[in-house]
Amino acid sequence: MPPGNYLQELEARLRADGCEIARETTPTTSLLIGQRSDFRIQWAATKLHLFTIAAIVPEVTVPILEQFTDFAMTTAVERKKGLPRGLQTGVAVFPALISENVDQAAFQRASHWQKIKFACMARPTVVDTSARAVGAHRGTPIAGLLYAPYLRKKNEQYFPQPQ
Repeated sequence: MPPGNYLQELEARLRADGCEIARETTPTTSLLIGQRSDFRIQWAATKLHLFTIAAIVPEVTVPILEQFTDFAMTTAVERKKGLPRGLQTGVAVFPALISENVDQAAFQRASHWQKIKFACMARPTVVDTSARAVGAHRGTPIAGLLYAPYLRKKNEQYFPQPQ
């Protein structure tokens, strides 16, 4: 599957899940940004703002993945509406890079990595369309424990393996 087709299907999945969608261009790439907010009593009565920020890139390496994750976290925090982070509200981000050229180390990094900042967590996702594989952390870490089942479900819903 070409990366552009995967991105189009991702946009359709985000829309079907009720996400607000934006398309933006940076100096280096075009972005698909999906955003939704959910409140759960079982999350200690907090509201979680979930952002999916995806881009097609020529290649994915560990440094590119880490840089994009930092960019996506900053972008999500700047866009979050409502109460300040930490006051019964948090931010979760799926920084997603889609490519036909994915370094195995970057794929493994995405599969086992979650980045945490104050009231903001990112679970980077790498979609390798040539290998028809998706690398994403789907574990249950201590940090963000309450949100782990929700984030796992959303990641699986938004990022199925390419056909």
